[in-house]
Amino acid sequence: MESGTSGTGGTGGTGSAGSAGSAETSGSGDIARTLELLWDTGRRPSRGPKPTLTLEQIVEAAIRVADTEGLEGLSMRRVAAELGTGTMSLYRYVPGKGELLDLMLDRVQRPSENPADLGDGGWRAALEAMARGTLALYRRHPWLLQVNQSRPILGPSALDGMEKILTLIRPMGLTDPELVSAITLIDGYVVGAARTQLYQQEAERRTGLTDAEFWQAQVPALEKALASGRYPVMASLSVDTFGPDFDHFGFGLQRILDGLEVLVAQRRDEPAS
Repeated sequence: MESGTSGTGGTGGTGSAGSAGSAETSGSGDIARTLELLWDTGRRPSRGPKPTLTLEQIVEAAIRVADTEGLEGLSMRRVAAELGTGTMSLYRYVPGKGELLDLMLDRVQRPSENPADLGDGGWRAALEAMARGTLALYRRHPWLLQVNQSRPILGPSALDGMEKILTLIRPMGLTDPELVSAITLIDGYVVGAARTQLYQQEAERRTGLTDAEFWQAQVPALEKALASGRYPVMASLSVDTFGPDFDHFGFGLQRILDGLEVLVAQRRDEPAS
């Protein structure tokens, strides 16, 4: 079972992952057929040979391929090879790659069944756990960042995840649109952090230089520039300013939550209408 927390993961209706130039788009297949597969509402054939695979096996195989080879390596033929079967046999279960991608998106955001994964029951802990769980989700499945999810197909995992997180944050006292906006706000922040980490990993892979080696190569030029007096504020920064020990993600996340805390307090103090 996927070990994400809330199951929003940028794919649970917030639609922040991916970009206009993404190679893949959620909802690009036959929407009605995808919904039938997600919700298991299609009619089952009463005749013909007994199925040798399950839809779950196919989706899991597709996720394995995408995790190791990226979306550029994902195809019906490649998934069939992963399962040791013929390509045409997959079409008995899923119409094509577009529908398969939507099944993959819903599968990876299946929420954890452990209540502790969403904090101690308070709304702030729930949102923090959601954020960290979503970041971990992108690290496990970096191909998620290649998908334009502005129009997600909502399956059971997406709705289960949203139901859980909304239940925990409803006591914030915000309006329903504001509750969804709070989730979207945090999800967008997480997507940005995840994309930056992915780009750093990709840069290291392409150049062969570690992050430390890359910056070390610039030290002589930077020391000379800072000694020129042209950048006095930069020159005055402490030596650990750009070090790896500071938790930039955690710092930014706490400031977002602080801002929401202020809003929650304001709503609590407003006179009842």
